[in-house]
Amino acid sequence: MANMQKQRRNGARTGGFREKPEFEQKVIDIRRVARVVAGGRRFRFRVSLVIGDQKGRVGFGLGKAGDTALAIEKAYHQAKKNLIKIHLNKNASISSPVSVKKGSVKILIKPAPSGHGLVAGGAARYVFSLAGVKNVTAKIVSRSKNKINQAQAAIEALKKLSAQNADS
Repeated sequence: MANMQKQRRNGARTGGFREKPEFEQKVIDIRRVARVVAGGRRFRFRVSLVIGDQKGRVGFGLGKAGDTALAIEKAYHQAKKNLIKIHLNKNASISSPVSVKKGSVKILIKPAPSGHGLVAGGAARYVFSLAGVKNVTAKIVSRSKNKINQAQAAIEALKKLSAQNADS
């Protein structure tokens, strides 16, 4: 008995060094969705998440699976495929104001001075914080509460900004 406890203690985790993951992730939405078949309903989980390294890279992904953990993993891999790189100015803000419409969601983003902070609501807040944008004001100008479209609109706005920066 004492020998088993000793083995267990030696085999247990000792709190060793653990690598920090490449990207931080934030789950925006988890939904249970169903399709109707002859025998009844078949349920799956749909997960939407945002990943970012807080250094200018951010991505959005959707994943569906029979289990939430698998759906999160699928969404993470899709988000890695959809990564975009944005340019931040010296005070961790964007370069110019931009407006984007995605579905029924319209988002207005304006740069802010250093020390202002991240003023954004909904899923756009997660997108900007994981992208590393520290000083920005964003307003979602719609009555829609669709978090997926909010996140995609925020990412489209950042894409539009990076395209503007590439042109100039």
